[in-house]
Amino acid sequence: MATIFTRIINGDIPGTFIWRDDKCVAFMSINPMSYGHALVVPIAEVDHWVDLDSELSQHLFAVAHHISKAQQAAFSPERVGLIIAGYEVPHTHIHVLPTNEMSDLSFSNAATSVDREDLESAGTAIHRQLVAAGHETGVTR
Repeated sequence: MATIFTRIINGDIPGTFIWRDDKCVAFMSINPMSYGHALVVPIAEVDHWVDLDSELSQHLFAVAHHISKAQQAAFSPERVGLIIAGYEVPHTHIHVLPTNEMSDLSFSNAATSVDREDLESAGTAIHRQLVAAGHETGVTR
């Protein structure tokens, strides 16, 4: 059975995408811990991140780095945090989120509902910064 992330990647469930290439996608989290919280997800369904091959792992982190830089430019957070928890969905994903304090990295802060307009607004801000940084080939809207 396809994971919820595969269903989002395939367009069966709507997602607010900010990146798509032949190896991965990135989209806005529907349970954000902070404004601008994005997920970087490989297209291949790999449950445990330690099972990713080195090339894909490096690519995911490179994309997460590009998105982090875009979040810094768009939102001016104190830091941008990365989390790979591996429990929510059996499909590797990297949480990339603007943070201003350590408590921003707590899943207990995740929103249980979010306005689609907020997701679009944050996604558009990140998208603009990715394009400005020269990443047009991977950027999608």
